[in-house]
Amino acid sequence: MKLYYKPGACSLSPHIVLEELDLSYETEAVDLQTKVTAGGADFTRVNPKGYVPALVLDGGEVLTEGPAIVQYLADLAPEKKLAPANGSLARYQLQSWLTFIGTELHKSCSPFFNPASGDAWRAAAQANLERRLGYVDKELAGKAYLMGEDFSVADAYLFTVLGWMGFIQFDLSRFANLTAFQARVAARPAVQAALKAEGLA
Repeated sequence: MKLYYKPGACSLSPHIVLEELDLSYETEAVDLQTKVTAGGADFTRVNPKGYVPALVLDGGEVLTEGPAIVQYLADLAPEKKLAPANGSLARYQLQSWLTFIGTELHKSCSPFFNPASGDAWRAAAQANLERRLGYVDKELAGKAYLMGEDFSVADAYLFTVLGWMGFIQFDLSRFANLTAFQARVAARPAVQAALKAEGLA
């Protein structure tokens, strides 16, 4: 398998999952401005959408969209328990978290990375982040991870998005459960390995 990524972007989530599962894989960085890979290839030939992550499977098929990729990876090694069994209620709860992180947290960060976004758009996004992160902080009370005591692919995604808060000058310190969660996940050896590989640690 080969993961196309940009350091620190949402592709960090499947990168962490690959490390957690101890699977054999390669990576290649992508310049999202030029759409050229580190090896000089046209990334849009891999993913016509033009963004990361993209995972090329051993058979040549390409998977895109982080939540789909991390669930696929988790199902390759079910004994690692990074996702509940397909068809179980817990699996749908995991998918609920992945959707929430993608639509309510990830997308709310977009205006801060878009130079064309105006003050009103950024203010609305800031207010949404305040509400949504407050909700997640409450949900983490008394729990190590989003699904309970076991680390899951949703935690890898949440960790990745929380990592952007410093770049957008969003102060997480008032959310004690979130800051404890971030430190807990950052200490995991697989997370450290992924961060180091992307030049982030």
